[in-house]
Amino acid sequence: MDFVDEITITGIRAFGYHGVYPDEKRDGQEFVVDVHLMLSTARAAETDDVADTVHYGELAEEVAAIVSGDPVDLIETLASRIADAVLAHDLVQLARVTVHKPSAPIAVPFADVAVTVNRARADR
Repeated sequence: MDFVDEITITGIRAFGYHGVYPDEKRDGQEFVVDVHLMLSTARAAETDDVADTVHYGELAEEVAAIVSGDPVDLIETLASRIADAVLAHDLVQLARVTVHKPSAPIAVPFADVAVTVNRARADR
């Protein structure tokens, strides 16, 4: 097995309509996503060709489309959907996805709410 390297994209922002409450589904809010991919970048380093790695710009667009797409009740579900999309890239062995919901409907002051899921290719 090749040494596992990491590609990280933090702070992907997209507007979505996820939440348990009707007003969350009606009004929507911004979500922030961090994605960590574990894969070998050895081939890409040898060839210096983006085709031999995961194109992080395209992946960020995929993540934003999932957040902006079909609503779910739980950010756990949203994070899992994003992890599945990350693992659909053949080179990715492991994925860690954190979905932040900074405007969650919580009655006390808070800085952030986040759910992190960790998925391996074998989990599919």
